[in-house]
Parts: sequence; structure tokens; C-alpha cells
Amino acid sequence: MSKLADQGSLLPANTESADVQAIEVHNLKKSYAFKPVLRNLSLTLPHGQRMALLGANGTGKTTLLRILVGLSKAGSGTVAINGWDSRYALQEIRQSIGFVAHQPYLYEELTVLENLLFFGQLYAVPRARERAMVLLERVGMARRVNERVRALSRGQVQRVAWARALLHQPSLLLLDEPETGLDQDGSVLIDTLLAEYAAHGGSILFTTHQLERALALSDQVVIINGGKVVYQHETVDLTLTDLRQTYQGIYGGKQV
Repeated sequence: MSKLADQGSLLPANTESADVQAIEVHNLKKSYAFKPVLRNLSLTLPHGQRMALLGANGTGKTTLLRILVGLSKAGSGTVAINGWDSRYALQEIRQSIGFVAHQPYLYEELTVLENLLFFGQLYAVPRARERAMVLLERVGMARRVNERVRALSRGQVQRVAWARALLHQPSLLLLDEPETGLDQDGSVLIDTLLAEYAAHGGSILFTTHQLERALALSDQVVIINGGKVVYQHETVDLTLTDLRQTYQGIYGGKQV
């Protein structure tokens, strides 16, 4: 995979062709202890678009993202990321994805910089130290590079996780409540990074508890219920009132 010379750029290193979907999911099923979580879920994210995934707690949002990133196996159905079939090209898929979740996927006993250099080696990132330092500056962690991750606050760890996710310049970001653990300044920073990433052609699928963020940061919103997609709408002509009424009509008073 080719890389950009500009180490500070968030531009995906390998922008896929327009006829390749960023995500294609067909008839996906997943159960835990014989309890169905995903039931014939189908979903398509066009390349270069941002999609917000909504649904009450326990409806399978995190399960779906874990399957997409290759951390969990589907019971049945097909998953393709940037044209790669997950059954045969998991390594290629992981190379093209940046993932931010509740778990930071960092090594607590390593320093901030050591973590990024480790992942830089894992993904064969050219000039990894330079890119790591630039990204750590972007996320406000440049002064913490020599501190062990276990000594950081939850919000600081989340910032480092963002630098890790962007390190190899993925063409797709999968984000499970990416604002978790961040203060107001951190949330504003993340919104800025996402806007820049999307403006340069990156694809994004994210979950959030906030309908306002879903509407503001996405090109389309999707609501899951009963393990299926029950609502999908472009945000260009969707108001917050309409989205809230639709969500409440599906879930009543339950939380996102």
C-alpha cells in the first residue's frame, strides 16, 4: 500500500475507486449462547461517505463493528471492506481500517511513542516515528510521548488511540462511540479530525449516543432494531426533530 509523503496528512493513503463500496454487508447473522444479536442484517456504505449507526444499548452495534474489523466472526452472511471479502482477505482489510472503540488496544506497559512505533512496524508505516510525532501533536499528546499508557487518564488514552487508528492512513474509520472519555476540548478535536478525514475522501462508520452528533457528522443515519436495519436516511434533508421522533417511535424512551 502506498503512503503519502506528508506525514501530517489524514488523507487515506489508498483512496479506493468510486465503484468500490467501503462496506458491503449481506444477511449477516451473529448469536451469543444461542441468543441472536444480528438477524440477516444488510448494510452498504459507499466509498467516501460517513454513516452514523444508532440503536438502543444491546442491539448489536458494537458486535457489527467487531465483525467488520475482524475481531469477531459472523455466524453467517458476507462482509466486504473496500472490495475485500473478509473470509479470504482479513489482513488486507485490517490494513485498510482504523478502529477506535471503548477498549483502546494499546499496551499499558509501553510508552505512548513505543505503542505507536509498535503499530507502525506492524503496518509497515514509512518514517513511522515522524508520522507518530506529528499525529501525537495533532491529538495534544506530544508532551506525553515518554509516559507509559497506564499512567494516563482515560481521555488521554483515547487521544493516543486516535493517533494509533490514523497512523497507517486507513481508507476507512470504524468508530464505536469515539467521543467516550473525552472532555469538550477533546470532542471538538475529534470532530475536526473527522471533518478533515472525510473532506479528503475517507469513509467513516460510527456509533454514538447523541442524535445531534449523528446528524451533524454523517451523510446518512441508520437505526438498528431486532438485529436488522429498520431505518436509513440521508441527513441532507433530515431534521433533528424528525430523527428524534423516528428514533422514539422505534424505541420509545430507551437510550441510544
